[in-house]
Amino acid sequence: MPTSHHGEREGDDTSFDGLAEAYWAAEAQALPGELREASQALRQGLERYEATLDQAAESLDRGQRLQVLLSGTAELRELPLSPSLDQNVQSLEALFRHAADWVLRPFRLAGGRRAVVAYLDGMVDVAVIDDHLVKPLMYDAFPLRAGPVTATVQEVLKAHAIAASQVREGATLGEVVNGILDGDALLLVDGEGVGLIVSQRGWQKRALSEPPSESTIRGPREGFTETLRTNTALLRRRLRTPSLKFEAMTVGTLSRTDVVIAYLDRIAADALVEEVRSRLERLIIDSPQGVPSLDELIRDAPTSLFPTIRVTERPDTVAGELLEGRVAILAANTPFVLVVPATFWDHFQSPEDYYHSFYVASALRLLRIVFAFLALTLPATYVAITTFHADMVPTSLLITIAAAREGVPFPALLEALMMEVMFEVLREAGLRLPRQVGQAVSIVGALVIGEAAVTAGIVSAPMVILVAMTGIASFTIPSYEMALAVRILRFLVLLAAGFLGLFGVGAAIMFILVHLADLRSFSVPYLAPVAPLRLGRVASVFVRLPFWAQIFRPSLTAQFNRQRAVGGLKPQPPQTPAPSAGSPDGTGPEGEDGP
Repeated sequence: MPTSHHGEREGDDTSFDGLAEAYWAAEAQALPGELREASQALRQGLERYEATLDQAAESLDRGQRLQVLLSGTAELRELPLSPSLDQNVQSLEALFRHAADWVLRPFRLAGGRRAVVAYLDGMVDVAVIDDHLVKPLMYDAFPLRAGPVTATVQEVLKAHAIAASQVREGATLGEVVNGILDGDALLLVDGEGVGLIVSQRGWQKRALSEPPSESTIRGPREGFTETLRTNTALLRRRLRTPSLKFEAMTVGTLSRTDVVIAYLDRIAADALVEEVRSRLERLIIDSPQGVPSLDELIRDAPTSLFPTIRVTERPDTVAGELLEGRVAILAANTPFVLVVPATFWDHFQSPEDYYHSFYVASALRLLRIVFAFLALTLPATYVAITTFHADMVPTSLLITIAAAREGVPFPALLEALMMEVMFEVLREAGLRLPRQVGQAVSIVGALVIGEAAVTAGIVSAPMVILVAMTGIASFTIPSYEMALAVRILRFLVLLAAGFLGLFGVGAAIMFILVHLADLRSFSVPYLAPVAPLRLGRVASVFVRLPFWAQIFRPSLTAQFNRQRAVGGLKPQPPQTPAPSAGSPDGTGPEGEDGP
């Protein structure tokens, strides 16, 4: 009996191999004429590409040589794949020459047909490719039933051999090369003019962590990472609705950076989504250097110091902005997300406002706005008063200031400029030094230099106090971009105060206000809803309304479905139940509680 089973198994193997050979032979004879023409076109394209390389090698000018290479590469990428595996491999090797991470793994499918798997090392999971792509193809790469051939090789492989959830076809060199560069694996079979792009991405990812620039005491402890799909998943977890849309596109002719436009359908204005889409599509650049370059390329006022686009690393912040009808722009290889439109007042709102009671959040928001104004004008006001308007200071305070400034060889303007520049240098050095020593250097440096400067009589003690208060006030601004704008404009206001006194301070502030009123963020006034005035929304600028009072979305961003909650959500104290008929106090005849 065992012998007969062994002989039967050998017979099954023989018929199995015979079916495979018959299938591949039938497929080879069924090659259409278009594929033969594609093979000839690819051969001619390779010859032109080699001629382009020779022309580039002879060119002495670097810019001209680069232009020749780019034109030749672009022409080669538009060519269709050839039924000849050798020609396809030759084309890929021509494009990926001198690439140390380029891997080409030749093997034979079950039945004997030649094939190759191509990928970039470090961007795919090699173990998954071996177990779920190469191994099945070497043993199960043909239909298990006998009969006439009714499906293409690609359909057969996808249905019976490739154990991957995402598989798509590529008919040109450009499509398959883009798939390889995106981190997918490419499967090419001899005799087929179409390649299979199998998603096997497996590069290293950073773990979720709290954003260092937007840390909160209460609230989520996770932020965006450099992986785009992880970031979209973080938003999808918070907004589990089909209305959350992710529109994908690529920006950059060389980097091909993946960019996603996120918005809530039927809430965000159609004109806003179309404006964001058109500004991104018009970008023709070799490689956008992350979110800052995209910010400069699509913002309304590229020469203004004030940020007209909000930048954040927190998924909960982006989810809240999407619920108000705004649009988010996510890019690969960066944890920062752009949110548009963004008004001036949005940069003074912190994520922590929504994790405290509205009394505490409102007080903190007012505190930020007040101290932002002090960070802009406090040193300038001191210089203007002590230089031009000493009669405005009470006599006792004036005597104290005069005694402190006695022996200081510099005027108040130069003294303030010296201390402000020194403070900015210490702050920048603290950021660039290692984290373990950066804070210590900033604190100790400020104390030592300030004390030494006062002792040596170079600066006065009131000036050191004012500069320290100004620096601390600037740290209360939640938006780093807005804090940078205030820090730079502080020097402008200080110079105006040093030459024109309080009139110069007022003129500088008026100039800044006029500039702010002229700004737009994706067609939304930058100072809205204060200018132009919208009485129904002004309160939300300075205070955080209770959640039960936030019934409608902002009309500046939300076009449809403006009502976000029903009315009457304010909690009410429970009503006292009516006393029972047994006694006036609601108890039974024996003093026990009634039913």
